[in-house]
Amino acid sequence: MANVNTKISWVHLTSKIRQLVVAVLSVTFGISMYIFMNSFMNGVNGAQTDITFTTMAHIRVYNEVGGDPTILIPLNNSGDTLRSVSNARHISYTEGIRNADEVVRVLERNEQIVAITRQVNQNVFFRNGVTKVSGTLSGIDVVNEVRMFNTAQYMTEGNLTELEKRSDAVVLGTGLADKLSASIGDNITLTTSDGVTKILKVIGLIQTGTGSVDKSRALISISTARQLLSKNKSYATEVLANIRDYNDAKVVADAIRPDIEYKTEAWQEGNAQLESANTLRDIIAIAVSLTILIVAGFGIYNIMNMTVSEKMREIAILKAMGFDGKDIIQIFLVQSVIIGLMGGFIGLLFGFIIASIVDRIPFKIASFDTLPISYLPVDYILAMVFGLIVTFVAGYLPARKASTVDPVEILRG
Repeated sequence: MANVNTKISWVHLTSKIRQLVVAVLSVTFGISMYIFMNSFMNGVNGAQTDITFTTMAHIRVYNEVGGDPTILIPLNNSGDTLRSVSNARHISYTEGIRNADEVVRVLERNEQIVAITRQVNQNVFFRNGVTKVSGTLSGIDVVNEVRMFNTAQYMTEGNLTELEKRSDAVVLGTGLADKLSASIGDNITLTTSDGVTKILKVIGLIQTGTGSVDKSRALISISTARQLLSKNKSYATEVLANIRDYNDAKVVADAIRPDIEYKTEAWQEGNAQLESANTLRDIIAIAVSLTILIVAGFGIYNIMNMTVSEKMREIAILKAMGFDGKDIIQIFLVQSVIIGLMGGFIGLLFGFIIASIVDRIPFKIASFDTLPISYLPVDYILAMVFGLIVTFVAGYLPARKASTVDPVEILRG
Protein backbone atom coordinates (compact mmCIF):
# COMPACT_ATOMS: atom_id res chain seq x y z
CA MET A 1 0.00 0.00 0.00
CA ALA A 2 2.87 2.37 0.82
CA ASN A 3 4.23 2.00 -2.73
CA VAL A 4 0.79 2.80 -4.15
CA ASN A 5 0.53 5.88 -1.92
CA THR A 6 3.90 7.12 -3.14
CA LYS A 7 2.88 6.68 -6.78
CA ILE A 8 -0.35 8.61 -6.17
CA SER A 9 1.65 11.39 -4.49
CA TRP A 10 3.97 11.61 -7.49
CA VAL A 11 1.02 11.76 -9.91
CA HIS A 12 -0.50 14.61 -7.91
CA LEU A 13 2.80 16.51 -7.98
CA THR A 14 3.51 16.07 -11.68
CA SER A 15 -0.05 16.87 -12.75
CA LYS A 16 0.50 20.51 -11.72
CA ILE A 17 4.09 21.30 -12.75
CA ARG A 18 3.68 25.05 -12.27
CA GLN A 19 2.48 24.60 -8.69
CA LEU A 20 5.32 22.17 -8.04
CA VAL A 21 7.89 24.66 -9.35
CA VAL A 22 6.45 27.50 -7.25
CA ALA A 23 6.46 25.35 -4.10
CA VAL A 24 10.04 24.16 -4.71
CA LEU A 25 11.22 27.71 -5.41
CA SER A 26 9.67 28.99 -2.18
CA VAL A 27 11.62 26.39 -0.20
CA THR A 28 14.73 27.05 -2.28
CA PHE A 29 14.53 30.78 -1.54
CA GLY A 30 13.97 30.26 2.18
CA ILE A 31 16.85 27.83 2.63
CA SER A 32 19.28 29.75 0.40
CA MET A 33 18.59 32.94 2.40
CA TYR A 34 19.02 31.01 5.64
CA ILE A 35 22.42 29.77 4.43
CA PHE A 36 23.53 33.20 3.22
CA MET A 37 22.34 35.13 6.29
CA ASN A 38 24.00 32.77 8.76
CA SER A 39 27.19 32.50 6.68
CA PHE A 40 27.42 36.28 6.51
CA MET A 41 26.63 36.89 10.18
CA ASN A 42 29.08 34.20 11.30
CA GLY A 43 31.67 35.76 9.00
CA VAL A 44 31.04 39.22 10.47
CA ASN A 45 31.30 37.83 14.01
CA GLY A 46 34.52 36.04 13.10
CA ALA A 47 35.97 39.16 11.47
CA GLN A 48 35.03 41.29 14.48
CA THR A 49 36.64 38.75 16.79
CA ASP A 50 39.80 38.57 14.65
CA ILE A 51 40.13 42.36 14.61
CA THR A 52 39.53 42.57 18.35
CA PHE A 53 42.09 39.91 19.19
CA THR A 54 44.81 41.47 17.03
CA THR A 55 45.91 43.37 20.13
CA MET A 56 43.81 41.89 22.95
CA ALA A 57 44.68 38.59 24.62
CA HIS A 58 42.24 36.00 25.89
CA ILE A 59 43.77 36.23 29.38
CA ARG A 60 45.74 39.14 30.84
CA VAL A 61 47.93 39.08 33.96
CA TYR A 62 48.97 42.44 35.40
CA ASN A 63 49.71 44.28 38.63
CA GLU A 64 46.54 46.14 39.53
CA VAL A 65 46.77 49.54 41.16
CA GLY A 66 44.25 49.97 43.96
CA GLY A 67 43.07 48.52 47.21
CA ASP A 68 42.89 50.13 50.60
CA PRO A 69 45.63 52.60 51.56
CA THR A 70 48.35 51.35 53.84
CA ILE A 71 47.30 51.53 57.51
CA LEU A 72 49.76 53.97 59.05
CA ILE A 73 48.40 53.81 62.62
CA PRO A 74 46.89 50.54 63.93
CA LEU A 75 43.29 50.82 65.05
CA ASN A 76 42.78 50.95 68.79
CA ASN A 77 39.43 50.55 70.47
CA SER A 78 40.48 52.14 73.74
CA GLY A 79 38.33 55.11 74.61
CA ASP A 80 41.13 57.36 75.96
CA THR A 81 43.04 57.74 72.69
CA LEU A 82 42.10 59.86 69.70
CA ARG A 83 43.76 59.11 66.38
CA SER A 84 43.27 61.00 63.11
CA VAL A 85 44.83 60.28 59.67
CA SER A 86 44.05 62.61 56.80
CA ASN A 87 44.86 62.21 53.12
CA ALA A 88 45.86 58.54 53.43
CA ARG A 89 47.90 57.25 50.51
CA HIS A 90 49.65 54.11 49.28
CA ILE A 91 53.21 54.23 50.54
CA SER A 92 54.39 50.92 49.12
CA TYR A 93 53.51 49.78 45.65
CA THR A 94 55.44 47.64 43.17
CA GLU A 95 54.82 48.75 39.60
CA GLY A 96 54.45 46.03 36.97
CA ILE A 97 55.49 42.39 37.28
CA ARG A 98 59.07 42.09 38.51
CA ASN A 99 59.41 38.35 37.85
CA ALA A 100 57.36 37.67 34.73
CA ASP A 101 59.18 34.37 34.15
CA GLU A 102 57.46 32.89 37.21
CA VAL A 103 54.04 33.89 35.87
CA VAL A 104 54.91 32.36 32.49
CA ARG A 105 55.85 29.07 34.12
CA VAL A 106 52.48 28.92 35.88
CA LEU A 107 50.63 29.63 32.63
CA GLU A 108 52.61 27.01 30.73
CA ARG A 109 51.38 24.30 33.09
CA ASN A 110 47.80 24.78 31.84
CA GLU A 111 47.11 22.61 28.77
CA GLN A 112 44.42 24.99 27.44
CA ILE A 113 46.94 27.81 26.95
CA VAL A 114 48.54 27.74 23.51
CA ALA A 115 50.49 31.02 23.35
CA ILE A 116 52.12 33.35 25.90
CA THR A 117 53.90 36.66 25.49
CA ARG A 118 55.20 39.48 27.69
CA GLN A 119 54.76 43.20 27.13
CA VAL A 120 56.18 46.36 28.66
CA ASN A 121 53.72 49.20 28.10
CA GLN A 122 54.31 52.83 28.97
CA ASN A 123 52.54 56.11 28.26
CA VAL A 124 54.96 58.44 26.48
CA PHE A 125 55.12 61.54 24.29
CA PHE A 126 56.20 61.22 20.66
CA ARG A 127 57.76 64.19 18.92
CA ASN A 128 58.56 64.75 15.26
CA GLY A 129 59.73 68.27 14.63
CA VAL A 130 57.22 70.61 16.27
CA THR A 131 54.51 67.93 16.41
CA LYS A 132 54.04 66.34 19.83
CA VAL A 133 51.58 63.49 20.42
CA SER A 134 50.84 61.37 23.49
CA GLY A 135 50.53 57.63 23.02
CA THR A 136 51.43 54.17 24.25
CA LEU A 137 54.83 52.58 23.76
CA SER A 138 54.70 48.76 23.78
CA GLY A 139 57.83 46.74 24.23
CA ILE A 140 57.15 43.33 22.68
CA ASP A 141 58.78 39.93 22.45
CA VAL A 142 58.63 39.78 18.64
CA VAL A 143 58.65 35.99 18.19
CA ASN A 144 55.96 35.30 20.79
CA GLU A 145 53.97 38.37 19.74
CA VAL A 146 53.76 37.07 16.15
CA ARG A 147 52.86 33.58 17.37
CA MET A 148 50.09 34.97 19.56
CA PHE A 149 48.62 37.84 17.52
CA ASN A 150 50.04 37.17 14.04
CA THR A 151 51.21 40.77 14.22
CA ALA A 152 53.44 40.54 11.14
CA GLN A 153 50.48 40.21 8.77
CA TYR A 154 49.20 43.65 9.80
CA MET A 155 52.41 45.40 8.76
CA THR A 156 51.67 47.78 5.87
CA GLU A 157 55.33 48.77 5.46
CA GLY A 158 58.61 47.44 6.80
CA ASN A 159 59.53 44.23 8.61
CA LEU A 160 58.59 43.57 12.24
CA THR A 161 61.67 41.40 12.87
CA GLU A 162 63.87 44.49 12.48
CA LEU A 163 62.89 45.38 16.05
CA GLU A 164 65.07 42.50 17.31
CA LYS A 165 68.08 43.67 15.30
CA ARG A 166 68.11 47.34 16.25
CA SER A 167 67.73 48.93 19.69
CA ASP A 168 66.66 52.24 18.12
CA ALA A 169 63.92 50.77 15.88
CA VAL A 170 60.22 51.60 16.26
CA VAL A 171 57.05 50.54 14.42
CA LEU A 172 54.26 53.13 14.40
CA GLY A 173 50.53 52.61 14.04
CA THR A 174 49.36 54.10 10.75
CA GLY A 175 47.13 56.62 12.54
CA LEU A 176 49.95 57.67 14.87
CA ALA A 177 52.31 58.04 11.89
CA ASP A 178 49.77 60.33 10.22
CA LYS A 179 49.51 62.48 13.36
CA LEU A 180 53.29 62.81 13.51
CA SER A 181 53.67 63.17 9.71
CA ALA A 182 56.28 60.43 10.00
CA SER A 183 57.26 57.83 7.42
CA ILE A 184 59.77 55.00 7.00
CA GLY A 185 63.31 56.17 7.78
CA ASP A 186 62.31 59.21 9.85
CA ASN A 187 63.71 59.83 13.32
CA ILE A 188 61.25 60.58 16.12
CA THR A 189 61.87 61.50 19.75
CA LEU A 190 60.01 59.94 22.63
CA THR A 191 59.88 61.09 26.24
CA THR A 192 58.76 58.90 29.14
CA SER A 193 56.80 60.07 32.19
CA ASP A 194 60.11 60.10 34.12
CA GLY A 195 61.64 62.51 31.62
CA VAL A 196 63.86 59.95 29.84
CA THR A 197 64.34 60.85 26.17
CA LYS A 198 65.34 58.57 23.30
CA ILE A 199 65.59 59.02 19.53
CA LEU A 200 64.13 56.15 17.47
CA LYS A 201 64.08 55.40 13.75
CA VAL A 202 60.79 54.41 12.10
CA ILE A 203 61.34 51.02 10.44
CA GLY A 204 57.71 50.04 9.81
CA LEU A 205 54.01 50.91 9.92
CA ILE A 206 51.24 48.67 11.25
CA GLN A 207 47.44 48.73 10.83
CA THR A 208 45.49 46.36 13.07
CA GLY A 209 42.05 47.63 12.07
CA THR A 210 41.31 48.99 15.57
CA GLY A 211 41.36 52.75 15.07
CA SER A 212 42.05 53.72 18.69
CA VAL A 213 45.09 51.42 18.77
CA ASP A 214 46.48 52.45 15.38
CA LYS A 215 46.28 56.14 16.35
CA SER A 216 48.15 55.84 19.62
CA ARG A 217 50.43 52.80 19.71
CA ALA A 218 54.06 52.23 18.77
CA LEU A 219 56.13 49.05 19.06
CA ILE A 220 59.73 48.53 20.12
CA SER A 221 61.60 45.45 21.30
CA ILE A 222 60.96 44.44 24.91
CA SER A 223 64.67 44.63 25.78
CA THR A 224 64.80 48.25 24.56
CA ALA A 225 61.69 49.07 26.62
CA ARG A 226 63.26 47.57 29.75
CA GLN A 227 66.45 49.58 29.23
CA LEU A 228 64.40 52.73 28.68
CA LEU A 229 62.59 52.22 32.01
CA SER A 230 65.69 50.87 33.82
CA LYS A 231 64.03 47.54 34.62
CA ASN A 232 65.44 44.03 35.02
CA LYS A 233 65.37 41.47 32.19
CA SER A 234 62.36 39.62 33.67
CA TYR A 235 60.23 42.74 34.10
CA ALA A 236 56.89 43.13 32.29
CA THR A 237 53.85 45.32 32.81
CA GLU A 238 51.62 42.45 31.71
CA VAL A 239 51.77 38.81 30.66
CA LEU A 240 49.28 37.80 27.97
CA ALA A 241 47.96 34.34 27.09
CA ASN A 242 45.74 32.86 24.40
CA ILE A 243 43.80 29.61 24.82
CA ARG A 244 42.37 27.07 22.39
CA ASP A 245 38.80 28.42 22.54
CA TYR A 246 38.49 32.08 23.54
CA ASN A 247 34.98 31.39 24.87
CA ASP A 248 36.54 29.35 27.71
CA ALA A 249 38.72 32.24 28.92
CA LYS A 250 36.75 32.75 32.14
CA VAL A 251 37.06 29.09 33.11
CA VAL A 252 40.80 28.98 32.45
CA ALA A 253 41.38 32.31 34.24
CA ASP A 254 39.54 31.01 37.31
CA ALA A 255 41.67 27.85 37.27
CA ILE A 256 45.05 29.64 37.23
CA ARG A 257 44.10 32.61 39.45
CA PRO A 258 44.97 30.89 42.78
CA ASP A 259 48.54 30.21 41.58
CA ILE A 260 49.29 33.79 40.49
CA GLU A 261 49.68 36.68 42.93
CA TYR A 262 48.79 39.28 40.30
CA LYS A 263 45.45 40.27 38.79
CA THR A 264 44.30 37.61 36.30
CA GLU A 265 41.56 38.80 33.96
CA ALA A 266 39.65 37.06 31.15
CA TRP A 267 38.80 39.14 28.09
CA GLN A 268 35.05 38.97 28.82
CA GLU A 269 35.50 40.89 32.07
CA GLY A 270 36.43 44.09 30.28
CA ASN A 271 34.78 43.53 26.89
CA ALA A 272 31.26 42.29 27.60
CA GLN A 273 29.96 44.51 24.79
CA LEU A 274 31.80 42.41 22.19
CA GLU A 275 30.21 39.19 23.42
CA SER A 276 26.79 40.88 23.56
CA ALA A 277 27.15 42.23 20.02
CA ASN A 278 28.02 38.79 18.64
CA THR A 279 25.04 37.22 20.41
CA LEU A 280 22.71 39.94 19.16
CA ARG A 281 23.86 39.50 15.56
CA ASP A 282 23.32 35.73 15.83
CA ILE A 283 19.79 36.26 17.15
CA ILE A 284 18.96 38.69 14.33
CA ALA A 285 20.32 36.31 11.68
CA ILE A 286 18.38 33.33 13.05
CA ALA A 287 15.18 35.36 13.44
CA VAL A 288 15.33 36.68 9.86
CA SER A 289 16.23 33.28 8.44
CA LEU A 290 13.48 31.42 10.29
CA THR A 291 10.97 34.09 9.27
CA ILE A 292 11.88 33.51 5.62
CA LEU A 293 11.46 29.75 6.07
CA ILE A 294 8.08 30.20 7.78
CA VAL A 295 6.90 32.45 4.94
CA ALA A 296 7.99 29.73 2.52
CA GLY A 297 6.00 27.26 4.64
CA PHE A 298 2.86 29.36 4.22
CA GLY A 299 3.37 29.22 0.47
CA ILE A 300 3.58 25.42 0.58
CA TYR A 301 0.53 25.29 2.87
CA ASN A 302 -1.52 27.33 0.38
CA ILE A 303 -0.45 25.14 -2.52
CA MET A 304 -1.21 21.91 -0.63
CA ASN A 305 -4.53 23.34 0.53
CA MET A 306 -5.43 24.16 -3.08
CA THR A 307 -4.40 20.67 -4.10
CA VAL A 308 -6.68 19.15 -1.47
CA SER A 309 -9.60 21.28 -2.66
CA GLU A 310 -8.96 20.40 -6.31
CA LYS A 311 -8.47 16.69 -5.57
CA MET A 312 -11.46 16.38 -3.24
CA ARG A 313 -13.37 14.08 -5.61
CA GLU A 314 -10.29 11.89 -6.19
CA ILE A 315 -9.78 11.68 -2.41
CA ALA A 316 -13.40 10.56 -1.98
CA ILE A 317 -12.95 7.88 -4.60
CA LEU A 318 -9.76 6.65 -2.91
CA LYS A 319 -11.54 6.39 0.44
CA ALA A 320 -14.46 4.62 -1.23
CA MET A 321 -11.94 2.13 -2.65
CA GLY A 322 -10.65 1.28 0.83
CA PHE A 323 -7.94 3.90 1.50
CA ASP A 324 -8.23 5.04 5.12
CA GLY A 325 -7.37 8.42 6.69
CA LYS A 326 -3.74 7.42 7.36
CA ASP A 327 -3.23 6.61 3.69
CA ILE A 328 -4.59 10.01 2.66
CA ILE A 329 -2.29 11.76 5.18
CA GLN A 330 0.67 9.77 3.86
CA ILE A 331 -0.11 10.72 0.26
CA PHE A 332 -0.04 14.44 1.00
CA LEU A 333 2.86 14.26 3.45
CA VAL A 334 4.95 12.48 0.81
CA GLN A 335 4.19 15.36 -1.56
CA SER A 336 5.29 17.97 0.97
CA VAL A 337 8.45 16.01 1.88
CA ILE A 338 9.39 15.66 -1.80
CA ILE A 339 8.91 19.42 -2.21
CA GLY A 340 11.03 19.99 0.91
CA LEU A 341 13.84 17.71 -0.28
CA MET A 342 13.93 19.15 -3.80
CA GLY A 343 13.79 22.74 -2.56
CA GLY A 344 16.21 21.95 0.24
CA PHE A 345 19.03 20.54 -1.87
CA ILE A 346 18.63 23.24 -4.52
CA GLY A 347 18.51 25.85 -1.72
CA LEU A 348 21.74 24.55 -0.20
CA LEU A 349 23.44 24.87 -3.58
CA PHE A 350 22.06 28.35 -4.26
CA GLY A 351 22.92 29.49 -0.73
CA PHE A 352 26.50 28.33 -1.21
CA ILE A 353 26.69 30.08 -4.60
CA ILE A 354 25.32 33.36 -3.18
CA ALA A 355 27.74 33.21 -0.24
CA SER A 356 30.64 32.50 -2.61
CA ILE A 357 29.74 35.49 -4.79
CA VAL A 358 29.48 37.82 -1.77
CA ASP A 359 32.76 36.41 -0.48
CA ARG A 360 34.46 37.84 -3.59
CA ILE A 361 33.08 41.38 -3.24
CA PRO A 362 36.03 43.74 -2.54
CA PHE A 363 35.90 45.13 0.99
CA LYS A 364 39.15 46.50 2.38
CA ILE A 365 39.42 46.77 6.16
CA ALA A 366 42.46 45.87 8.25
CA SER A 367 43.74 42.54 6.85
CA PHE A 368 40.46 41.72 5.04
CA ASP A 369 40.16 42.24 1.28
CA THR A 370 36.60 40.92 0.80
CA LEU A 371 33.34 40.74 2.75
CA PRO A 372 33.65 38.15 5.54
CA ILE A 373 31.80 34.88 4.90
CA SER A 374 31.94 31.76 7.06
CA TYR A 375 31.22 28.27 5.65
CA LEU A 376 30.08 26.18 8.60
CA PRO A 377 28.65 22.68 7.92
CA VAL A 378 26.26 23.09 10.87
CA ASP A 379 24.50 25.96 9.04
CA TYR A 380 23.78 23.72 6.05
CA ILE A 381 22.56 20.87 8.27
CA LEU A 382 20.27 23.15 10.28
CA ALA A 383 18.93 24.79 7.10
CA MET A 384 17.94 21.39 5.73
CA VAL A 385 16.41 20.27 9.04
CA PHE A 386 14.40 23.48 9.50
CA GLY A 387 13.31 23.38 5.87
CA LEU A 388 12.00 19.82 6.19
CA ILE A 389 10.22 20.62 9.47
CA VAL A 390 8.46 23.63 7.94
CA THR A 391 7.40 21.73 4.81
CA PHE A 392 6.27 18.75 6.91
CA VAL A 393 4.03 20.95 9.08
CA ALA A 394 2.79 22.86 6.01
CA GLY A 395 1.84 19.55 4.39
CA TYR A 396 0.38 17.89 7.46
CA LEU A 397 -2.36 20.44 8.09
CA PRO A 398 -4.02 20.07 4.63
CA ALA A 399 -3.41 16.30 4.76
CA ARG A 400 -5.26 16.05 8.05
CA LYS A 401 -8.14 17.98 6.50
CA ALA A 402 -8.18 15.60 3.53
CA SER A 403 -8.21 12.55 5.81
CA THR A 404 -11.54 13.62 7.35
CA VAL A 405 -13.36 13.82 4.00
CA ASP A 406 -16.66 11.91 3.94
CA PRO A 407 -16.67 10.15 0.54
CA VAL A 408 -20.48 9.73 0.52
CA GLU A 409 -21.13 13.47 0.83
CA ILE A 410 -18.51 14.37 -1.79
CA LEU A 411 -19.73 11.80 -4.34
CA ARG A 412 -23.37 12.80 -3.83
CA GLY A 413 -22.44 16.46 -4.33
